[in-house]
Amino acid sequence: MLIVEDLMLLMLDDETGSIAGAGTLHYALGGAVLVELALGGRIETDGSRPGLNGPKVLAVGDGPLPDPLLQSAYEKVAQRPQRVQPLLLGIGGGLWKPVIDRLVERCLIRRESKRVLRVFRTTRLPADDTRHEAELRRKIRAVLEDGERPDARTAAVIALLSSSGTLPTLRPALPWSAEVRKRAKELENGSWGAVAVNTAVTRTAAAIAAASTAVSVSVITTTT
Repeated sequence: MLIVEDLMLLMLDDETGSIAGAGTLHYALGGAVLVELALGGRIETDGSRPGLNGPKVLAVGDGPLPDPLLQSAYEKVAQRPQRVQPLLLGIGGGLWKPVIDRLVERCLIRRESKRVLRVFRTTRLPADDTRHEAELRRKIRAVLEDGERPDARTAAVIALLSSSGTLPTLRPALPWSAEVRKRAKELENGSWGAVAVNTAVTRTAAAIAAASTAVSVSVITTTT
């Protein structure tokens, strides 16, 4: 499985299928794909100063990638050197749909559709086969609680969960403490992809807050 699939699986509530951090999901998923490409030696940064939108990302290596999702992302990077922040959105926008389809095809989650009040159709995405996720959680807890040294993929997943702000909100919940947070941040700060996600999420949260304030002011002005 890809890192982006593991990340999505962990972010889905096992009972309801709701997604932790849904408002900024595209940044986290885009970051997961970029990290996967970096671990595979197919992208690298240009070594220049990061700038406002993060470092520039370059495509490297030859030959097709074994997964069409990674190949599509690689081709976006290969078009021209780009800053990592725009790439997060360019790659991650709408990515949750094909990733969910993959998880359903693997029988890790299932789709349950029903009508509410016989009119509105809703879809739930509860867990189906939980063995893979249980192993992911075991590895994460071993790193964050017991201080075990993570492999590259586990480190990437933890870094992305931390940088997107979803680590303490996962369901089922992971034990949360100051020490767990510290270890997660250490992994996050060691990954340029995760750092970029953190910055993007912060900007998005600020934009949402500003928009909410503007709406509130508009409503108050209209009603007074």
